[in-house]
Amino acid sequence: MSFIVIIPARLASTRLPNKPLADLGGKPMVVRVAERAALAGAARIIVATDHEDIGAACRQHGVEVCMTRADHPSGTDRIAEVARALNLAPDAVVVNLQGDEPLIDPALLSAAAARIGADVPMATCAHPLHDAADAFNPNVVKVVLDKAGRALYFSRATIPWHRDAFALDTSVLPGAGSGYVPLRHIGLYAYRNDFLQAYPQLAVSPLESIEALEQLRVLWHGYPIAVHVTDSAPAAGVDTPEDLERVRRHFAN
Repeated sequence: MSFIVIIPARLASTRLPNKPLADLGGKPMVVRVAERAALAGAARIIVATDHEDIGAACRQHGVEVCMTRADHPSGTDRIAEVARALNLAPDAVVVNLQGDEPLIDPALLSAAAARIGADVPMATCAHPLHDAADAFNPNVVKVVLDKAGRALYFSRATIPWHRDAFALDTSVLPGAGSGYVPLRHIGLYAYRNDFLQAYPQLAVSPLESIEALEQLRVLWHGYPIAVHVTDSAPAAGVDTPEDLERVRRHFAN
């Protein structure tokens, strides 16, 4: 499966200003993310940004960069602009890798890309949940699948709700013997380019607005999302100063 990786990166961040340029062992974070993408076997890796400081940092380290408009409402819109500028074929596979994932497992990128096909325009990843606190945490996005491994729904709520088990104890998650293990969504996406170009034209769905989950727009409009399930949780991305210090310790070793 040939695919390209586009990494959207904005300089503005309310919780962690200048996050893409944060130093990780002598290189900016966004460059470290591009290096992880290279380990996935991507045919091409491009950083999509609207800020010249990020562009300059990428060029300094030999990372391809594409300057975009500054008014995109989401990273998906930003990578769609880049894919248009590259004149990619309609069936080209594009992986959207966030610029704050310097420890992402490269295998997840190729696995998501491999799920794209003629009848599947979008794919993502998930892993089993084993901690009840995560299942009940609205900041942890859950996903339920059909028997073909396609998403039925994403939610901040606890899904599926194990009626009988949770009636007895909500501090423990039912295991595999219950028939279904809760899954945590991993925010990594692959798209077929023709769908990526169509996505920004889709109307925002009520479910998307309620849950604040962009992928629900896709399901609302009737498009399937394939989900690759990995056995273990990937390393967390960088959202807070504490996350940044954790990742800096990794690159200092």
